[in-house]
Amino acid sequence: MGAVAFEQREPNEQGAVGQGNGGPAAGGTIRSYAPGSGELLGEVPVMSPSEVLAVVERARKAQAAWGVLPVAERCERLLRLRDAIVDHAEDIVETITRECGKPRHEALTHEVTLIADFLTHYCRHAPQLLAPRPLDLHLLKHRKSYVHYAPRGVIGIISPWNYPFSIPMGDVVAALITGSAAVVKPSEVTPLTILKAKAIYNGTGLPEDLFGVVTGYGPTGQALIESGVHKVVFTGGVETGRRVAAACGARLVPCVMELGGKAPLIACADADLERTAHAIVYGGFSNAGQACISVERVYAHKDIYAKLLHRVKELTASLRIGDPSKDYVDVGAIIFPKQIEIAERHIEDALQKGAELVLGGQKRPGPGQFFEPTILANCTHEMTVMTQEIFGPIVPFARVSSEEEALSLANASHLGLNAYVFTKDRDRGCALAERIEAGSVVVNDVLINYGAIDTPFGGIKQSGFGRVHGDDALRDMAEARHVNYDRFSPPERDPLWFPYSAKSLGWLMRGFRLLFSGKGVVQRIGQIF
Repeated sequence: MGAVAFEQREPNEQGAVGQGNGGPAAGGTIRSYAPGSGELLGEVPVMSPSEVLAVVERARKAQAAWGVLPVAERCERLLRLRDAIVDHAEDIVETITRECGKPRHEALTHEVTLIADFLTHYCRHAPQLLAPRPLDLHLLKHRKSYVHYAPRGVIGIISPWNYPFSIPMGDVVAALITGSAAVVKPSEVTPLTILKAKAIYNGTGLPEDLFGVVTGYGPTGQALIESGVHKVVFTGGVETGRRVAAACGARLVPCVMELGGKAPLIACADADLERTAHAIVYGGFSNAGQACISVERVYAHKDIYAKLLHRVKELTASLRIGDPSKDYVDVGAIIFPKQIEIAERHIEDALQKGAELVLGGQKRPGPGQFFEPTILANCTHEMTVMTQEIFGPIVPFARVSSEEEALSLANASHLGLNAYVFTKDRDRGCALAERIEAGSVVVNDVLINYGAIDTPFGGIKQSGFGRVHGDDALRDMAEARHVNYDRFSPPERDPLWFPYSAKSLGWLMRGFRLLFSGKGVVQRIGQIF
């Protein structure tokens, strides 16, 4: 198979790695700057395809010994990584805060805590989750079957810049628990965080080559896919995801695509006004809106629209914005500077089409990449801010006359990752949630589902396919293999085997009718019981 033609592109609105042929050639370096101050934090090499292949080959050799260990023993050893993450939590938080410009509270709770919990939960339950699973055969009662879970080999992980610790490390942990190795290609925007994780991992005594990191631009990600990995987990934008999925499909490599989001929040007429307002502010401006599950559009019932908008404005106006590495702030920096241009284009388009700028809307002057938390009112689906992923601190409001109108507008999107419903009637909220076209819908809360690692996370529509987190996602990181065997000593020749004859066909036809005819004995017995 020839090289995959990833077109040149910068990291996109969703926060994916730049899957392009741009950037310095192999042998150069990538510089990582602090978005909160502009300070140079460090440099990493741009790795060539041959260097990527070498990392994958070393991972493959390490995996051969790791994969034969019992699941329980792998989990016991991986708890060393959990303990090391706890011991080095301050260092990890500091690295994330400086490289991403996000508040330390979010670095700790959204990233470090999540992975510590991930390791604790799966190391406790994986021996049962990955145990051979017997299958109850409904017809072939003389046979037995079971499914067992085998390591795949090497998992390639292509991760984004918005959560450079929790997103890739969750996939690394799942790969290692299931007996595979993992090689991560981090975003060129935030490569230092995963290298910090790698350094901490190397200090645990676990096989160093089992977890590899390859750094670079688009060609590095391309080389990882072409290196012979056995599964790819990609987090990024829709367009890049299409190319990555096509490259995996051409090689018959299974993949998970976690792509963009355009999460709607439906505020019903009976919603708790105060909780809903706080949720919108937190869900819209956490990580400066740079999350695929951020609240990106609000559909508020006409009965509460004005009051909710006013309260959200008040709460947003009180947010502290600045460099979190120097002070305690609520909203940090924009990680990738192009996102500021994207935010400005969305706002300009909305205002030209009749939206009202309630608050914000400007880049902060001075050093660092800061954009004011922005609220827009009177928005419609003719505006890009309501239909395209923002990936920045903008929350647009639309007024609706009914829940049905809100539902229709919420579903009028090519994306379907997360959604939110706020109402005091939980039963009605859940019923409404079930009709929203999204991989996850949360009632009376925001963002929380990504932290519930025992639940599946992933999208529908163009938000991707496959799941991370949850029991099934852990099993899917392994290969499900089926074994069928005899319960009793079998005869020398099965009655269904050769040679065929008129007599044997007659017996088969009688047996067929006995089994499946509504008048047959088997069917009548089934109806009785």
